[in-house]
Amino acid sequence: MSDQPQQTPPPPFDPDAPHQQRPKLRPIRGFMAPAQGPNGQPVHLLGLADARQISPKVVFTQPAMQAVLPLLNGENGLDDVVTQVGRGLERQMLEPFVAQLDDAGLIEGPSFDAMWEKMKADYDSSDMLPPAQTAAVADVLVEASIQRAESRAATDDEKAELGPSKLGDQLEAWMNEAVAEAEDPSFDALPRGIIAPSLPYANGHRAYATLYARMRVVDPPKRILILGTNHFGNGTGVVGCDKGFRTPLGESPLDTEMADRMRSELGDVLFEHRYDHEREHSIELQCGWIQKVFGQDGTSPPVFAALVHDPSVKDGDSYDGTGVAFQPFVDACIKAIDELEGPTLVVGSAELSHVGPSYGDQVQLAGDSPEADQNRRKVLEQDSQLIKHVTEGKPEDLVSTIAWQQNSSRWSSTGAIVAAALIARSESPRLYNLGAVMDGQGAAFITAPAMALP
Repeated sequence: MSDQPQQTPPPPFDPDAPHQQRPKLRPIRGFMAPAQGPNGQPVHLLGLADARQISPKVVFTQPAMQAVLPLLNGENGLDDVVTQVGRGLERQMLEPFVAQLDDAGLIEGPSFDAMWEKMKADYDSSDMLPPAQTAAVADVLVEASIQRAESRAATDDEKAELGPSKLGDQLEAWMNEAVAEAEDPSFDALPRGIIAPSLPYANGHRAYATLYARMRVVDPPKRILILGTNHFGNGTGVVGCDKGFRTPLGESPLDTEMADRMRSELGDVLFEHRYDHEREHSIELQCGWIQKVFGQDGTSPPVFAALVHDPSVKDGDSYDGTGVAFQPFVDACIKAIDELEGPTLVVGSAELSHVGPSYGDQVQLAGDSPEADQNRRKVLEQDSQLIKHVTEGKPEDLVSTIAWQQNSSRWSSTGAIVAAALIARSESPRLYNLGAVMDGQGAAFITAPAMALP
């Protein structure tokens, strides 16, 4: 049960540290990672990472250590863990593993506390959240360009200098491609809202471009309300953001008028878990397209962003009863939009089904076999039936249906979708695209929509 060899000395175990004597595991995610064994043969290690994405560190260990993890609950001492696991586990194996978890901030203790405080300080240090996924896309585009032209790696200075133009050109190309043969390549007017994917650009660009390309010729909105999904944070209800967003293409400043009205209606609790936005991608991914389509001189219309929980759980109340509930948030948004000057564009940033072995499903998805094809079609057909609730103007029915089905295919953005539809109050929703992405091994099959809410 030894851990993966490291280039630096492993962190030492501290026998006097109470949090290491009775370790309490934080929320983590596990994944299998290929590695090379001592004899040069390929092996698989278990990777452990922070499910909240507060810690950037990863711990690699032997898969057998899975048996240890449930016992790291803050109540068991290390000797208790050794006794309960058995299977040849010895304390001298467990101690370095606990030390690694501590160093990576994966158990509660001073190491994690320092990471958490740093993340909050980083968040509070600026009026703008810095780019993350959009910057990564720009870097990849610059790397590919330099590699093709000069067969070398791009420097950091080149990424900073060339990234904005490379990203802008790529988004423009995707938009041109998406509507090149369309009978209606543009909207007649700014829609009340859209529901776009929150997939990485490489996977979802066709669906993004289908919507954003059609807004290149319409009058820009006065403000943009972006609703996303809280994939990693601590918030149990709707979580508002008190920041703007920066990408390589420019800035989307905070709409302070909207934020102030929302705070007035719902209280400071709306922003209690604002730090959840520090690691969330579903808002930033929309900002890149927004800045390309509506931006002028590096600045787009102001935005107010919120992460919306799943209203099919607990009838829309926050999961623990202490956060902002679904319906009061929707009502507050409608009131603010009706009272504020100028048009508001509502953007729902969404993913639908999450199916496959990565999510515990024993189902074949990869390959060209009839079984795999049928399994993929089944997911898309079910999603098509569910999304009809929105296109037919009955978004509340989507909530009740998913609740009745116990969210069997793990829709992750029901809250963002239904909130966007209710707030936009569209008279004729139109689904342009319902697509899916899948990794090469068929471990994860994720669907996402492209919908206009005129």
